[in-house]
Amino acid sequence: MPLIAALSASGLNLYPQANGSHWPDAWVAIEAETFCLGREPFGRVPLYWLQQAQVIWFASRLQLLLPLLSAAPEIDLAGLRGYACCSYVPTPHTPIRGIHALPAGSERRWQLNAAGALQVTPRSRWQWREAEATMTDEAAAIAELQVLLRAAMQRQLVNLPQGPVGVFLSGGLDSSIVAALLVQSGVDVRGYSLDFGREEESELPYAQQVADFLKIPLVRVPAGPKQIKGAIAATARALDLPYGDGVTVPLFLLNQAASRDTTVVFNGEHGDQLFAGWTNKPLIASGLYNHEHPTGAEDLRQQYLRTFHRFYGWEHQSFQPAVWPALSDQAPSDWVRVALDPTYAAGLLHRLRRATLMLKGAQNIQPRATSLAQAHGLQVRSPFCDLPLAAWTFRLAGPLCLHNACEKYILKRAVATWLPPEIVWREKRGMGVPLTFWCFNQFWHTLGDWLHPHRLQQEGLWQPDLPTRIVTGQLGSLSGRRLGELLWLLVMWQQWRETVLGETVAGDHFTALTRSFQQPFWMPPALWRYLRKNRWD
Repeated sequence: MPLIAALSASGLNLYPQANGSHWPDAWVAIEAETFCLGREPFGRVPLYWLQQAQVIWFASRLQLLLPLLSAAPEIDLAGLRGYACCSYVPTPHTPIRGIHALPAGSERRWQLNAAGALQVTPRSRWQWREAEATMTDEAAAIAELQVLLRAAMQRQLVNLPQGPVGVFLSGGLDSSIVAALLVQSGVDVRGYSLDFGREEESELPYAQQVADFLKIPLVRVPAGPKQIKGAIAATARALDLPYGDGVTVPLFLLNQAASRDTTVVFNGEHGDQLFAGWTNKPLIASGLYNHEHPTGAEDLRQQYLRTFHRFYGWEHQSFQPAVWPALSDQAPSDWVRVALDPTYAAGLLHRLRRATLMLKGAQNIQPRATSLAQAHGLQVRSPFCDLPLAAWTFRLAGPLCLHNACEKYILKRAVATWLPPEIVWREKRGMGVPLTFWCFNQFWHTLGDWLHPHRLQQEGLWQPDLPTRIVTGQLGSLSGRRLGELLWLLVMWQQWRETVLGETVAGDHFTALTRSFQQPFWMPPALWRYLRKNRWD
């Protein structure tokens, strides 16, 4: 019998050239009496493990470990609550009990002791850390940053296949910088941008402006409600884990379109995390207020959890009473404690940047980007995921990142001549996926199939009337885009359970209606009013 039997359930995708260091995205080391799994700090490639006696199974996709479980997959309640609060499952949890996720930037070692028992040693391989010497010279910072950006791109171009490459061009600053760097490097580039079919949320004019300025073609990818509905199941399967962010299905469509023309796509992900993007502003303001008024100040960890804009703080109103006791044993602040540890960054701005890199970046943005690209046979490269560049940003003085009300100030100054000024200096806005509009219009009837009260009751997790209370404004003081975000988080959870776990719930509209007609939100309002007036009054 071997000391440690380590078997891989899948081949890992390793890109040692893609992160500006000798590290691959994930690694496996096997020695005489030691077995080690590790991941780089940006979190591009997930790594899951399952221990059975003295055998460690590992894979880069959760689905490949499910058949190894001794019984039917059981929902891990800590992972579920994490998903409800963050829209992704925080590591080391997964949504399945018994399967674990290795955090980015860490290793886990198994070794047999003298008694023949396995000893486990988790350790951090990389910690984002505020530099001792602070850079305050703006001119010097601009010059250094321009060199670092170009060097980061050159590292991404190693082993680039022949033919054109794609760049996901939103019209925002970060993706526009990546497109500009590709053009400067002489690469054949094609831009891909989403078309949601609604001018109110459209970023297309900005993306087209960048494409025209750089003289590259721009492919407009339709991402209206019809396309979203058609791709939602495939997206859930490709993501492998449940991700509740509304951009996931549009990004699936973007990868799908790019795969027709190329095998490599570039994106601007992590620019916000490196240079203190717009989401840091409210936290900084709150932090300054709490510093001046410490009595009763809310803990920074609680404030940070609220920036996810999901169910944090409303969990007891969201889950069924039977599971709430087990869920309440979890401490959501534990998921962000290490990331916000002041030991590694004393300044508030750097603490927030560090947390965003470790949480929203490494646990959400990067792994889902990799999964969606790989589902279409694509390599995805992110120039802002570069260790020398990232480490350099922790030398910056606060005003170089957030200059008065201008976020990402030094980055904008460094690229001011590379792009149109309207792109560089316009106010940041998030990707405008019109979820709320779709949910209350084109998706209204389909929401009943996805989130019917009978289905939620049968699953035994979410309160069956939760979608209705969201729709009718009975859950907190939510309005606008937040309504659609919460509904979509529930939808993606259901889609994940169906496509990955293979779960189904029997029953059709009319059968379910007789059981639960007091929950009418799944029907078009006009039809509901007509039926109520003519049949049930």
